[in-house]
Order: sequence, then structure tokens, then C-alpha cells
Amino acid sequence: MKTEIEDLKAENKEPPHGRETFVAYFGDAYVMKRPLPGRDCDAWLAKQHRTKEFIDEISAVNNPVYNIPKMIHIKDEEYQLLEERAPGEPLTQALYQSLPSHQQKQILNGMANFLVNMNELKPVHEEVYHNISTELKMTKLTNIIENKMPKWFDLGKIKYMEDLAEDISGFEYVTREAWSHNDLNSGNILYDKETSKLSFIDFAEAKYNFIYRDIFSPLCVDLKICRQVYELYTDYHDKSKYKMPGLRNSELQRILRYRAMVVLLKRFIKAGDDLRLYPQSDKTVQNNFDKVFYMNDLLDKLRSIEKQLSK
Repeated sequence: MKTEIEDLKAENKEPPHGRETFVAYFGDAYVMKRPLPGRDCDAWLAKQHRTKEFIDEISAVNNPVYNIPKMIHIKDEEYQLLEERAPGEPLTQALYQSLPSHQQKQILNGMANFLVNMNELKPVHEEVYHNISTELKMTKLTNIIENKMPKWFDLGKIKYMEDLAEDISGFEYVTREAWSHNDLNSGNILYDKETSKLSFIDFAEAKYNFIYRDIFSPLCVDLKICRQVYELYTDYHDKSKYKMPGLRNSELQRILRYRAMVVLLKRFIKAGDDLRLYPQSDKTVQNNFDKVFYMNDLLDKLRSIEKQLSK
């Protein structure tokens, strides 16, 4: 039996920040979980029961184009649970790009089907206006642009970020809240090459959120599949319950563009916030160098998104 915690101890590392669960794998079939020492076991248990409800609900849809590993049982008295292990490997950009076109299309189809099924699992809310800048730490972004970027970035890049921050701040659009997964990243979506199916895991963050959020998840942005997934979504969703604008809609073009850019801007803000204007050690100097390199890469990707999603 292999455990993640044993692997960390062998490498003399602590569990990652925010981790609350001990995980043990029983071959390729099952996963056993229980709270790590020092955690609030009752709160952990309540969270697992909520998660099991979400998993059971989406599993009941019984859509054959994707897989939802089931949580088999929870033993309250022992503070542990047993669930099916998802087959396949994390759906990373490298994996997606290595696949032939027919398998990429199966991934797009599975993603769109899952998103529609999640959003329609519970009643879709009425339309509301949403300012996209409320999802960003705009005060920190302003501080990075005004006080940190001048030390490491040229005037052209600073001006680009100033203009983008201004555009984002004023962008408001009509949307709806729908039941959402809220944590779609490569660690929570696995792809099995043998069955050509996606497996979706970790429903702990499931709740109502704005309907475009999961379509423009970090994973879809990284894989550059937002437009394709959205197009399939509009084909599959129940048009009698809510309407989604077509790809040629001019307002939608702005929504698609800014939703994708918000994913990268969150990363930009996090990296920029970690920059130190007056480093006190070689390690901090190296950290600054790495962050600036990463932020430059994000700037290139932001510009690429503008071109890709403005067509």
C-alpha cells in the first residue's frame, strides 16, 4: 500500500500547505482517506458527507461520456472514507497536446457534457449584472503596476497592464449563477487513454457560481480550449431553461476574452505580490528573478488571449 504522506516523509518534506487529508491507495481500485492529525475531525467529516451528496447527485445523471468515481462509504466512528480511484492521469497541457485529434475531441465533448450536467443539476438562477474586477485583488494589482513593475519591466509592458487594469475595472456583463464544480484544474480531471474518458474528482468546493466560471476554468485556459468547450456547451444545454449567446455575439467576445484573462491575472497578482523590492538574501534575489520571468510569460499569454479570443 502506498501513501502520499509516506512519500513526503521519505523525502523529508511536510505535507503541502492547506492539506487536511491523509490518503492511502489500495492498488488501482480504491482510495482510503482520513483527516491528518491536528485537524478538526468533525468538520472534516461533515465536509466529506456534503461532498458525497454532490458526487451522488452528479453520478445519478449517468452520462456515459465521462466518469465520476464514487465515494463508497464513510465510517463516522473511525473518521475515514473509502472511494473509487479515478483511472488515468492528470489532464495537463503536455498530455492534451500529445493526443491525436480524435481523442482531443473526446475530451472537449466530455468537458462540455460535464459542465452542462453540473450547471443544470440544480435550478439556474435569474440574470444579474456582474463586474468581473470583483474577482481580482485590484488594490494589489495597482500596487504591482505602480511600485514594482518599474523596477523590472519596460514602459510598454507597464502601459499595457495599466490599460488592461482600467478595462477590467469597468467591465460589467449579464450572467447567471448555476451549480458549479469550482475547482477544475489538472489535478481534479484525469484522462484515461484506454477508455478515452475523463474522470472528475474533488467536489468539495461545489456550489453556485457564475455560469462562465467553470467554462473558463484554469484548465480550459491552459489547454486553450475555452472557445471549443463553449461552443459545445451552447449546443448541449437546455435552451428552455436559459439562453447562452452564440460565438458571433459581440458582447460574448468580450466576456470570453476577459474571463480567460482573469485566470492569468490572478496568477500575475500572486507572483507580483511575492516580489521583494529590497531583497535581503541570495534566495530572495533568485525568487525575484523567477517571479519576473514567470510574469513576463504571463504577459505574453495575456496578449495571446487577446488575439485568440478577439477573432
